[in-house]
Order: sequence, then structure tokens, then C-alpha cells
Amino acid sequence: MEAPKTNLAVIFTIALTAMIMTALATSLLPAQRKIPSSGNVKTLGIAVYGDEACTQSLTFIDWGLVEPGGSRRREIWINNTGNTQVKLNMTTEGWNPAEAKNYITLTWDKEGTPLSVNQLVKATLTLTVSASVTQTNIRDFSFTIVITGNEY
Repeated sequence: MEAPKTNLAVIFTIALTAMIMTALATSLLPAQRKIPSSGNVKTLGIAVYGDEACTQSLTFIDWGLVEPGGSRRREIWINNTGNTQVKLNMTTEGWNPAEAKNYITLTWDKEGTPLSVNQLVKATLTLTVSASVTQTNIRDFSFTIVITGNEY
């Protein structure tokens, strides 16, 4: 009968040791707090349209026949498609022939205008041809209009 009491004492000692070890191991674990998070990446974007309904993406402007000393106007619509406010800027590049930029100018009424997210604004482009263009060989011209929405 001595053997069963020894076995019972060994089992009891092992069980007690296991409980103590578990309690110690649990107390050494760090406390945790999980915090969900989300965010947005800042994006800048503009779209240019030929109509107020924004159904005709503007990809080309034909100024037609412009008299020396005359001008032409064209209305366009610009939409801020990014997720932050932008400031509008317009430049030109790629003049053909290169000297045409000395006689033909393009201006608009929205330079430096702030544009809020999803805001749509009408802009008027004005192409002006100098009267002195008649002293050159410029008959046809082309250039690229660059409209930029810079971070405000």
C-alpha cells in the first residue's frame, strides 16, 4: 500500500508544480491593447472637360482661324479629382514653330485659384495673336496647354 501513496504524492507534486509554472508564465505575459486604425494617402488630381456636365473630357482645342491682332476664347471646366485642395496654374510648351510663342499668347482667368475637393470651376482661355505676326512666316501653329493643380 506504500506504492500507491508515493504515486499519489508524485502526481500531486507534478500537478502543483504545473499550476505554479502556469501562473508564473501567465504573469510574465505583457498586457495588450489592440487599436484598429485607418487613413488616406494625399492625392492631387484634376480633370478638364469641354462641357459643364463633365461628359466630354477635353483632349484637344482647335482655335480655328485667328486674325492677326485678334483673339479667341474658349470655356473649359476643371474638376478637382484628388482628396486635397489645389491651386490652379497654367503654362504652355512645345510651340511649333518655336517662334510662335513670341507672337501668340494664351491667358486664362483662373491662375492661382484654389479648388476644393470635388469642386468644379469654369475657366476662360484667351488666345491672342499679335498684329506683328504678319511680319513672320507663321501661318499655322500648335502648342500644348499644361494645367496643373499644385498643393495649396
